[in-house]
Amino acid sequence: MLKVENNIAVKRKFNINEVREDFPILKRLVNDKPLVYLDNAATTQKPQVVIDSLNHYYTYDNANIHRGLYFLSELATESYENARLKVKEFINALSSSEIIFVRGATEAINLVANSFFMGKYFNDGDEIIISAMEHHSNIVPWQLIQNKIDLKLRVIPMNDAGELDIDEYEKMFSSKTKLVSVVYISNSLGTINPVKKITEIAHKNNVPVLLDAAQAVPHIKIDVQELDCDFLVFSGHKVFGPTGIGVLYGKTEYLESMPPYQGGGDMIRTVSFEKTTFDDLPHKFEAGTPNIAGGIGLGAAIDYLNQFDRNELTNYEKLLLDYATEKLHEVEGLKIIGTAKEKASVISFVINGIHPYDIGTIIDTDGIAIRTGHHCTQPVMTRFNLSATARASFAFYNTKEEIDKLVLSLLKVKKMFAI
Repeated sequence: MLKVENNIAVKRKFNINEVREDFPILKRLVNDKPLVYLDNAATTQKPQVVIDSLNHYYTYDNANIHRGLYFLSELATESYENARLKVKEFINALSSSEIIFVRGATEAINLVANSFFMGKYFNDGDEIIISAMEHHSNIVPWQLIQNKIDLKLRVIPMNDAGELDIDEYEKMFSSKTKLVSVVYISNSLGTINPVKKITEIAHKNNVPVLLDAAQAVPHIKIDVQELDCDFLVFSGHKVFGPTGIGVLYGKTEYLESMPPYQGGGDMIRTVSFEKTTFDDLPHKFEAGTPNIAGGIGLGAAIDYLNQFDRNELTNYEKLLLDYATEKLHEVEGLKIIGTAKEKASVISFVINGIHPYDIGTIIDTDGIAIRTGHHCTQPVMTRFNLSATARASFAFYNTKEEIDKLVLSLLKVKKMFAI
């Protein structure tokens, strides 16, 4: 909660030692070593307040929402809908009805893909523009639609630094272009894409834009009105909230015209065997019993982040990124994959002669958790002629000392392989 002095909300001053105390998992040992958690691009750890919110709901307030007229149901409904309002304020949407709760960013993209298809937004020969650095969740849903209609994917190329070619992007539009769907921050390269410019170019061509902000929301303050994107998606578990909860933001004009992606309880107004009419936004897209605890937990995560000046957290993560980049260059034979000028706190790397899986397995014995593999971005790996990379990704609860431990452990790996 924000501290209030003289009726004015005062932001909590960032202190790394105090912040680390908020995350209980950071106290645990792994292989008898203090945990060094550097896999934040995959999922973030949870502050105690988020864990407490889940425990409180299931211990005291557990009930289904929206349909009950009794005390617990009304209490759970209020908490869940308050979480929607918190998301609305968090990303500066115009209305809470523009916030659709889903399981995660992946389901949100699938919702748009299927609803656009069902609503006949796409015709044979139409095109969608994506980028060369997309996560599989922003590739596969469109390919599934390709199984139903002749839909073409056009791919914005990128350079050797992992930056999109915006000049080429501008040339890709035609009368067949129906949507631009691009990642805000690459999960495997750390590249921060110029999404405002990407959106402006698309809108000049009367084409809507979907932003995959799963990696952006944890690191950057998001304002959907300033970005002017038509859709934006993110996952709760990447922004210090629970798994199984996510958000689709959409402009009202689009959401109202789109048919429901799924049918069932709670998204209807009337049902007969002859016809069903659907509820208003946002409930039209939320069939069945939702992840109530997850929504409440996401609201708690947003409350936690709102204690801080987000720019202060972003600047601290930039310091970690710069420090890690410098220290990793001390490891002979290590090459960083993704050297864009604008980067978030994600570093993918390879070491000559050592498979990333071996790197990840060996440093785990020192309690260090990184990600190895293709990071659900196999086209990115193909672009750089790689099968996999090792990836260290940082959050504001990480420290320079943890980066030092990573470097020492990597040097041990090299010694083991006599490289």
